[in-house]
Parts: sequence; structure tokens; C-alpha cells
Amino acid sequence: MNETIIHHAKVYLSRDTFCEAVLIRGDTIAATGSNVEILAMAKEAEKIDAKGQLVLPGFNDSHLHLHDFGRNIHRIQAYGVASIDELVARGKELIANMKPPAGSVVIGAGWNEEMFTDEKRHPNRHDIDRISTEHAIIIDRVCGHSVCCNSLALKMAGISGSTPHPEGGHIDMDDKGQPLGILRETAITLVSSIVPPYTVKQLEEQLLYAMKHALSQGLTSVVSRDIIGDNYDAIVDTYLKLFQESKVHLRVNMQCSIEDDPVFDEFIKRGWVSKASMGHPYLTMGSMKLFSDGSLGSRTAYLRKSYNDDPSITGLRVHSPEALDALVQKAHKHKIQVAIHAIGDAGIEQVLNSFETVTSEGNNPCRHAIIHCQITDLPLLKRIAKNDILVMAQPIFLTHDLYMVDDRVGKELASTSYAWNTMEKLGINVSYGTDCPVELMSPIECIDCAVNRQDVTNGYPEGGFYPGECVDVYTAVDNYTKGSAYATFEEDRKGRIKAGQLADLVLLDKDIFTIAKKDIRTAQVLLTMVGGTIAYRK
Repeated sequence: MNETIIHHAKVYLSRDTFCEAVLIRGDTIAATGSNVEILAMAKEAEKIDAKGQLVLPGFNDSHLHLHDFGRNIHRIQAYGVASIDELVARGKELIANMKPPAGSVVIGAGWNEEMFTDEKRHPNRHDIDRISTEHAIIIDRVCGHSVCCNSLALKMAGISGSTPHPEGGHIDMDDKGQPLGILRETAITLVSSIVPPYTVKQLEEQLLYAMKHALSQGLTSVVSRDIIGDNYDAIVDTYLKLFQESKVHLRVNMQCSIEDDPVFDEFIKRGWVSKASMGHPYLTMGSMKLFSDGSLGSRTAYLRKSYNDDPSITGLRVHSPEALDALVQKAHKHKIQVAIHAIGDAGIEQVLNSFETVTSEGNNPCRHAIIHCQITDLPLLKRIAKNDILVMAQPIFLTHDLYMVDDRVGKELASTSYAWNTMEKLGINVSYGTDCPVELMSPIECIDCAVNRQDVTNGYPEGGFYPGECVDVYTAVDNYTKGSAYATFEEDRKGRIKAGQLADLVLLDKDIFTIAKKDIRTAQVLLTMVGGTIAYRK
């Protein structure tokens, strides 16, 4: 059995507890201790001198979208665009480079009107027609809860002034009653239906690209929502092929949007329930991923009161209470974990109502979870704690959200939202992640946001956004490691550096426990190890 020793390191074991060295046998941690102790245990082992640098458990992103990130190599890159004109220019550039045939569909993602320096509005079909009138163009907002598209895309999708709004969705219309090219929530499916499926080769390229990037960020495990509806065979087969051909080492727990009864029933028939092995040690089945509402940026997050900056709306509810209850109860009956996207306080309340039909005080054996859980007050958080509901949080959202939260929901409600410190005080089980590609796939920047509650690009605002909800570095690291392991029922095998756990480790160039808090964002990943194998080295 192969043996490896990492020595002369600062190895994080638990709060305020560190050691110097780690012995790894095969894919498992065999021992931790001093340099002298560990080096004496296996004199023939391969040795890695950490030169005094920090070793942490491998980061574990509890909610992201690997495939969505990987698709970026084949679509318009709209992340970070500062204006509608820049969005148009990027679209033209991609078409000029790829030269797709006339009549084909071109997709993109990443624009955020809150970051525009010209007009802070959703781009519409008139804007996107400037990219091309010969290609159908569909570009997702950064949150994925609204899209803009051009006239040809609307025509190909059969969307007109007489098209009804689907339940849980909205088609924006102009003053003449014609579609404006902006679709929200479930209405997105009307235009996404014209997008052709990727080839097997493209899917392999996309997932491989995304997984390699994850490893470069120090991620050793991810919970990735790649399965949507009936694409499950293509996704599973591609992951298995990549793993079996040893092209990449990354543990993937699959989060699946499978609410349609035929797909749901097929999963149950195959035994694809939470924790099920999917044919390779790196691939396991995770939770059923549902939606209760939309996003704050798109004003589709479901609020109990009207939006502070638009009193005419309260957002969108994706499911009726009866429909959501039925989905939760069916999953729970088959021991399938349910993780529900909920951002607005009304959306969170609806999720809690549904979960409470299958949980009781302190009893949540399926570890049902709320993803995001952003706009909250103390009574909502106490209900979450009482029923032991998990929270899969994304502190990195504050990089952009802090500029709009006060406007969207008012200062009073904003002050009790993104309430990470209160969650800790209440004893809520919390895991961290990025929701990439909504935000960067960066555990370091996410930890920075949890600790500092600032825009990581400029350190604004000084002192932090409602700084009473900051957490310390130990809490942030633990939520990114053992907290995320708990979220997938794997706390006994990963999330800590101790004997018997998997040798999933990350080496950083800076000690984020001792450097100035403002400098956490500058730390770099030097090495990522998965199961004792070096999967990335800078």
C-alpha cells in the first residue's frame, strides 16, 4: 500500500488545534502528530515538505453546477460585463469566432444588470437583436432565474403576445402587448426548449473542464446539480467514463431536479436514492433539488411583503403549497433527501411548512435542507433550528448582493438576513458553497465573505455589511469541510484531518487563521489531494 507523509506543516485538526505532520496510507489518513512521530512511522513513505504552510481538509462545495460552469467553453461569456453594449460585443465576438450556421441557437450566461454602468435594467430583444438576427440568442442572467433573448429565439419558441404566463413564471411584455424578450422563472423553459442537446464529446469536454477548475480551487468534493429532468443517463455515463479513464479525481454528489413523476419514479425504480453508489467511489447520488422561488436580483424571490423598491410585486412562488407538500412527502417516503432553493422569507416559510409535514422537533433523518436561505427574520431561523433543517448557504453572494439588499427588502429585514452568525448561535447545521457559476467557484473568496461580509473585489463596506452576522475563520472553514460532509451523510469519512478519514487535503500558501482578515482573499491553493492522490499542484 502506498504511503505518503506531509511534514513540516501547520495541519488544522479542529478549533485552535494543529499538528505538524500527516501519514497517509492508500486513500486514508493513518495518523497525525509531530514531525518526529510521523516520520518515524513510515521511513520509506513518499514525503511532501509543506515548508510550514497550512494544510486543511479538502474544501467541499455543498451546492454548485459543474455542468453549467463547464458549458461556458461553448457559450457567450457574459460574467462581469459592465454594460449592455459590452454584452452585445461579447455576443458578436463569440459568433465571429465560432461561426455557427444561420438559424442555429447560441446561448450565454452571466449578465447582472446591477453591475451595469449605463442602464440598470434587463437587456431585451431589441438589445439582443444587435448581436444577431440570423441566430437565436438566449442569455441567462447570472442567477439563472431570468433570461434575455432576441426576436428569432422568441419566434422559434412560438412565444407571442397571446402566450399565457406559465404557473410560477412570467413573460415580460412591452407597452404594445408583445413579448419583450425577458422570461422569468418557469417561463424560461418555453425558450430553452429550442436549445439542442450537447454531443457526447461536448459534454465530456464541459465536465472535465469544470472538474479540473474545481480541483485548482482546492475543492475535493462537490454537490453538483447537473441532472435536470431526463438527462440523467447522459450525465451519469459521462461522469463514469471520465472517472474510469482516470482523467480527473473529484468526488461528486449529484443533486437532481427530478420533480416530474415519470423521472422521479424511474429514480426510485433504479434505487437512485440519497447516498446510493453510482458505479464509482467518486460518484454518489445526493438530494432532490426543488425550487420555492426565484432570485433577489430578478425580483422573483418570494417575499411576505412587497418589494421595497417595487411595491407592485412580491416575487414569484414556483409551487403551490399542495404541490410542494406532495413532492416533499413522496421523496421522504423513499428516504430521499430534499434540498429546496428558497431566498425570500415567504419562500422559506413555504419550505418550512412543507418540511414540517415530514419532520418534527429535532427529528430530520433525511437531512432535508434549504439552499440559500437569505431573507430571514429570527422566528424563521428558530423554526429552522427547532426542526433540525439544514442550511446550504453561499456567503460569496454578498459580493454583489450587498449593493441591492437594502433597496430590495428594506434595512430592517436586510439586517436579519444572510444571518450566518445567528445560524451558528442557534445550532443550525450549515454547509457552505458558491452556487457557481452564479458566483466564482472559490472557497477562499466564500470564506472571506463569511468572515468579512464585504465585496471581495474592493473591501466595501468598511467594517462589513451588518457585521454582527460575521463568523470567525474556524467556523467558515468547518462549514466548508465537515459541515458539507454532514450535508451528504459523510461526516464519518471526510471533513476532518484525522485517522480513518479520507485523505482529501488542500495546501494553502497563507495561514488564513492568523493573517489579517482582509488578506484572506489573497490566499492561493498550492496543492489539492484526493484520496491520497495529488489531483492538482500549482
